[in-house]
Amino acid sequence: MNAPARPPRAPRLPSKLLLTAARLGVPLPRHVLVVRIATQRLEWFVKRRARTGEIKLLAETGKAASDAYELRQTFRCSTSRHGIGQIAGSNRTPLGLHRIAEKHGGAQPVGTIFRDRLPVGNLADGMIPGAITHRILWLAGLDDGFNRGGNVDTYARYIYIHGTGDEATIGRPASGGCVHLAAADLLPLYAAAPVGTLVWITRR
Repeated sequence: MNAPARPPRAPRLPSKLLLTAARLGVPLPRHVLVVRIATQRLEWFVKRRARTGEIKLLAETGKAASDAYELRQTFRCSTSRHGIGQIAGSNRTPLGLHRIAEKHGGAQPVGTIFRDRLPVGNLADGMIPGAITHRILWLAGLDDGFNRGGNVDTYARYIYIHGTGDEATIGRPASGGCVHLAAADLLPLYAAAPVGTLVWITRR
């Protein structure tokens, strides 16, 4: 007689994210985003509002901090068509721990096209090649020498999570280094995730 199949394990924050945050002394905020390049997916985790007893149980059992988070939603995304890379000018998507440093476009209508984070038009009036659209979440690296400082600085490279005018490309590598999301996914994420939200970009 075959043993009953185990239920699928609930998605959890990657252990490497937790180790990196601990090494850098970065506290875990309420919202954490995980960008998985291999599957072109963005996972949105939110810290559960645990009761006092649950918090005590987590402490007593020594369970990982990831148990305090639940997966709210998974989105298809697009990362760089040039692959993974940290160096300025490579047009590649950087790995590692980041935070949302700035948010732009919240007061603009859906379809707004941005240049230098300023509105310059709308998709309804015609597509601009390589357009950055809808909303912008500007990322800053947190790991000195890896994605922060010098020629590997994610913020100085203008790496964003943003919308695109060509949503047919979402789900496969198609960007010039940024992370693309569909407008229907980007807008609620933009509204809910504050500046300071952690973003972990990983190969898998």
